[in-house]
Amino acid sequence: MTSPHAAEAPSHARSRIEILLVEDNEPDVLLTQEAFEGARVPNRVHVVRDGVEALHFLRREGEYASSPRPDVILLDINMPRKNGLEVLGEIKGDPVLSSIPVVMLTTSQAEEDVRGSYARHASGYVVKPVGFENFLNAIRAFEDFWMTFVRFPPRA
Repeated sequence: MTSPHAAEAPSHARSRIEILLVEDNEPDVLLTQEAFEGARVPNRVHVVRDGVEALHFLRREGEYASSPRPDVILLDINMPRKNGLEVLGEIKGDPVLSSIPVVMLTTSQAEEDVRGSYARHASGYVVKPVGFENFLNAIRAFEDFWMTFVRFPPRA
């Protein structure tokens, strides 16, 4: 028998959540993908390796011309070519992209990075936990909140 308080997908839930992971560290990419594979909510994780590539994906330029609009972006700070704070500033400064929630997922614990992220309107700031199980638990907590309870803006 199912409890009346059992978690159910909200009526506004999408058939699949589109996640853009902007991450240049391959082990973190693999851990994140593995964590989302077991998610209760169907999802698709798109991976780009730096900030320039992320903006091409979001603006549907070049090889990303047919990319979907992500429902949420997981953005690392320390990346080659264009760092996460620069990318966040461009996303939030673009009227077409600004409504997409961006969660900073980074190893940086620097106050300057935390302040800079929120000043650029990040939706959250998560420091990557050390260790496989801790990292998986953090991604599962993200899933529990963002993929179960949050209502995303309409896709353009």
